[in-house]
Amino acid sequence: MKNFEERLERLETLGEQIRKPDIPLDEALKAFEEGIKLARSLEKDLEKVESRIEILMNTPEARAEEAPDLGLFDGEA
Repeated sequence: MKNFEERLERLETLGEQIRKPDIPLDEALKAFEEGIKLARSLEKDLEKVESRIEILMNTPEARAEEAPDLGLFDGEA
């Protein structure tokens, strides 16, 4: 299977191809079908990455770093 970037590039190419006014209907339909499959697989990949990021952000180390003490209000009266 191609990597994310290659599949995204292919999806963009298919989109450009479908927008051409002189493309035969059967070719447009094939490109559309391929594009839908690619879009779904890319969406699944993004969901996996999002999940991993969520896990990383919710680790105890990440929570401790979320609210850094910048000292913005120290010494104000």
